[in-house]
Amino acid sequence: MDRSMKPLDVVYGNPLGVDRQRVLRNTYALLALSMVPTILGAWMGVSLGFSFFAGSPMMGAVLFLAISFGFFFGIEKFKNSGLGVLLLLGFTFFMGLMLSRLLSVALHFSNGAELISLAFGGTGLVFVAMAAWAQTTKRDVSGLGKWLMVGVVVLLVAGLANIWLKLPALYLAVSAMAVLIFSVFIMYDLKRVIDGGETNYVTATLAIYLDVYNVFVNLLQLLMVFAGNDRD
Repeated sequence: MDRSMKPLDVVYGNPLGVDRQRVLRNTYALLALSMVPTILGAWMGVSLGFSFFAGSPMMGAVLFLAISFGFFFGIEKFKNSGLGVLLLLGFTFFMGLMLSRLLSVALHFSNGAELISLAFGGTGLVFVAMAAWAQTTKRDVSGLGKWLMVGVVVLLVAGLANIWLKLPALYLAVSAMAVLIFSVFIMYDLKRVIDGGETNYVTATLAIYLDVYNVFVNLLQLLMVFAGNDRD
């Protein structure tokens, strides 16, 4: 086997002394903990009728991006301290608030609570399947990263274009593609932790949280279209 094809810790004897299983356990634990502020934020947002986009969708989008990238910067800067964990949990609360608008729309269906439960359960099944894939596959999946990012760019362009085009078929296609792409992203990001490509559990949790969040959002949107029942 070519030396250049071996993982860094195999070639150099794991010079960083990274305990991959510990990083993975901490990632899973922090990911589970991050669901608490997300649910709290979503509940508060639904209760208060919160929406960044009610007044000006464009300004709401700019404000959302500014706050999100502010959190990203802070989490990256303090990822090796407890402050990084607190910032991550603050970000997940913020994302829960952002989720409340979609949940409010879903709850206007007579079976809205069921749709949300199905999306949550479906996201859980996707996560378990992707985690099992990441744990069992022996293949090097690092090359998937660039293709997944290309897919994300295509999703962004198509989603922005559909703001003006308002094509139902394109909306469904974007949501279906997003479920697929971010599902594979879960496997990819977990595999990076397992293989030692990501050694910080705060950073790993942030990436996987965003994957899971996007799977849930787009799965719920698809369920609302295909299984939503209007109230009488």
